[in-house]
Amino acid sequence: MESPVAPSSTVSAVKTPARWWRAWWRSLSPTRQDRFAALAPVASVLMFLAAIVASFWYLRTEEVEREKEALRRDVEYAQQRVRLRLLERQEQIMRIARDLSNQDVERADFGSRAEPLISQYPELQAITWIDERRRIRASHAAPAVTSSQLRVGGEVLKPGETSNLFNAVRDLQQPLYSQPTATEGESAPLLQLQVPLSPQGKFGGVVLAEYSIDSLLRYGTPTEVLARYAVTLLDGNGRTLAGTPLPPRTNALLPWTTKANQYEIPVSPVGNGLVMRAQAYRTSLGVVGSGLFWLVGTLSVMTAWMLIATWRHTRRRLQAQEALVAETNFRRAMENSILTGMRALDLEGRITYVNAAFCQMTGWTEAELVGQTPPYSYWPEGEYESLHANLRDELSGKTVPGGFQVRVRRKSGTLFDARLYVSPLIDARGHQTGWMTSMTDITEPNRVREQLTASHERFTIVLEALDASVSVAPLGSEELLFANRLYRQWFGSQTSGHLQLVAQAGVLPTSYSSGGMDDEDGLMGLPTDSLTSARSENAEIYLPDLGKWLEVRSRYLNWVDGRLAQMVIATDITPRRQAEEQAARQAERAQSVSRLITMGEMASSVAHELNQPLTAISNYCSGMVSRIQGGQISEEALLTALQKTAHQAQRAGQIIQRIRAFVKKSEPNRTLADVHEMVSEAVELADIELRRHNVHLTHYVAARLPQVMADTILIEQVLINLMKNGAESIAQAHRPPSGRSVELRVVPRHVDGRGVIEFSVQDTGKGLAPEVLAHLFEAFFSTKSEGMGMGLNLCRSIVESHQGRMHAENLYNGSEVTGCRFSFWLPLATAADATINSAATSTPRTIA
Repeated sequence: MESPVAPSSTVSAVKTPARWWRAWWRSLSPTRQDRFAALAPVASVLMFLAAIVASFWYLRTEEVEREKEALRRDVEYAQQRVRLRLLERQEQIMRIARDLSNQDVERADFGSRAEPLISQYPELQAITWIDERRRIRASHAAPAVTSSQLRVGGEVLKPGETSNLFNAVRDLQQPLYSQPTATEGESAPLLQLQVPLSPQGKFGGVVLAEYSIDSLLRYGTPTEVLARYAVTLLDGNGRTLAGTPLPPRTNALLPWTTKANQYEIPVSPVGNGLVMRAQAYRTSLGVVGSGLFWLVGTLSVMTAWMLIATWRHTRRRLQAQEALVAETNFRRAMENSILTGMRALDLEGRITYVNAAFCQMTGWTEAELVGQTPPYSYWPEGEYESLHANLRDELSGKTVPGGFQVRVRRKSGTLFDARLYVSPLIDARGHQTGWMTSMTDITEPNRVREQLTASHERFTIVLEALDASVSVAPLGSEELLFANRLYRQWFGSQTSGHLQLVAQAGVLPTSYSSGGMDDEDGLMGLPTDSLTSARSENAEIYLPDLGKWLEVRSRYLNWVDGRLAQMVIATDITPRRQAEEQAARQAERAQSVSRLITMGEMASSVAHELNQPLTAISNYCSGMVSRIQGGQISEEALLTALQKTAHQAQRAGQIIQRIRAFVKKSEPNRTLADVHEMVSEAVELADIELRRHNVHLTHYVAARLPQVMADTILIEQVLINLMKNGAESIAQAHRPPSGRSVELRVVPRHVDGRGVIEFSVQDTGKGLAPEVLAHLFEAFFSTKSEGMGMGLNLCRSIVESHQGRMHAENLYNGSEVTGCRFSFWLPLATAADATINSAATSTPRTIA
């Protein structure tokens, strides 16, 4: 019985996947089979690694997202706490500002309002009251504030971010925050809040509150947040202001884990100028730190490395070949790009190589130059002999280290200057095969050098033609670096004249020692700013040897060799000084003449004034003689009559003494003067003249006036002249007796921000015409037919010599002129004036 056999078509139709794979494999070529065989393990390992990495990445991503969400909630909670703390402090500062605007708080009470806030809240470091002129009225600061950050009352805000914020608050009229930038070496910056003051709806300054950013972070952030995260406060540029950020993690194996989990949020109400950042501490290694991951990863990397090692060797050989081609191309490109012409000669002088720059300089191509022998085509005609000599020296090895200069001819026929540098050409075996020459075009440098030489000659000619002596000498040396013609004419060619000018002008010494640490520093006392800046020292000195007055100016400069030198410029000012001295003598004579003229005009009045006490003395004496002869006088009555006689004699003597002192004054002597005494003396002298004109004099002097630095006789001369002019103006106007008065007022004033004493003399005359006002203080201008026109000019000169000013104006009643007022002011005496006056009074003086 035959066994059944399955049909062959059925067996061939049913193919298993393994058989299909083998059939596909056999259909590939051997090369493709080798390639797939090499790549299949690598692909399997890479797929396995990708699956492991994807799994761990997913787990890690979930964990990081949960940490970020928790971090965001905690940071926003901390930011709200800090925000509420800032708003509470802002409300308290605004209360102080409101009370200051309503004038409920005085300057003395400001510290008592600020001190509790600073002591209660650690983040508040200082509270300052600044008025509308940027001047600090009052300030209270915590003990922790450094001296450089303290604000002292009376100071003015310096330009900077605080001043800029002040301008913004003044414009917007609302509280603003600012975070000043910290400079290098400065302590931690302070957060600033400026709240405007608005008294009666106007801007009246600000209240400046300064917060410690470190204390704000420490006391404003919840402790539970600080325990879980590294919290820091940053400025708008990302610089850390408070707190300590986490250092960057270093993990070479897992570089994506080096960045810490962090979250940033601006702190309201400050805004983007203050940002809170929190970084989570790393508490565990996570799933990526497990041993299984490292084991699988290590085995997979080793497998992939062994499979890849085989084709790396082949790639190295290919890369070496490509590098050789690239190096060759680079060297060729470098030779073609260099701007210096290169030429190679063999030992017989034949050109064997030229680069592109050499061809570009000369105009000939490489094919035309290579192989040439002397004379070369770029040699200029007519210079063959000298160039042959240079070539012989070059081939014999007689090279000059600095090269030598030659002229080269271009193919176009033009010439240019070049400098050649020659060096031996050595091959790889150390044998010399020729000479390498580098050529540089120096036409432009030669042109610039010639221009500099011509410019130096012009500069020297100008200095030599100056009518001032110019000399330069280094510090610590007897060498004279420069001296122009006038210096040589005055002092010769030695440094002694330069040193004499420096020493006599009072300029700092120019000698110093470079010895050890125990030696005295010769530069001690030099200016601390840059010595070579535009700063200069000026002085006027007299040289007996020359018989000249010189104005000496000096400054420090860096000489061309780097040494510190001193330049001295001396100008002859002898004519100017002589003119000034003559003008001063003439002014003194004019003042004396003016006083004599004034007393001459007042002579009749003075005689009348002296006649009264002399008449009284005569009457008293005659009465006493007659009564003594008649025996009708008692001893008591005689004593009374003698006392009255002596009083009248003293009165006459005082009048004569005042007039004598007034006329005798010859030279100014400014001392600390009492205004009341000075005005009293002037009133007593002028009252005689005013009574002669039937003019009533009234004067008012404010109480407790400070002293002025003045020459009392000269100021009395000004007052007497003004009061006398007022009386004469009233007499010329023919005013009735009730309208004939002159008023003198002396009151304190403020002019240009400084305290002064103002003197004003007001009359009831007919005033001054506009054309007279325009020329009133000019010399030799007068409205009197017999006047010389020097009185008011001298008065103004005297006032201006005391650093004061004089002014004249008409007084009006409607459109009618009712009089004229002359006024002048003198500055108050300073502490330095008091010191000078005390020193002058302590020195004995002899008055002729």
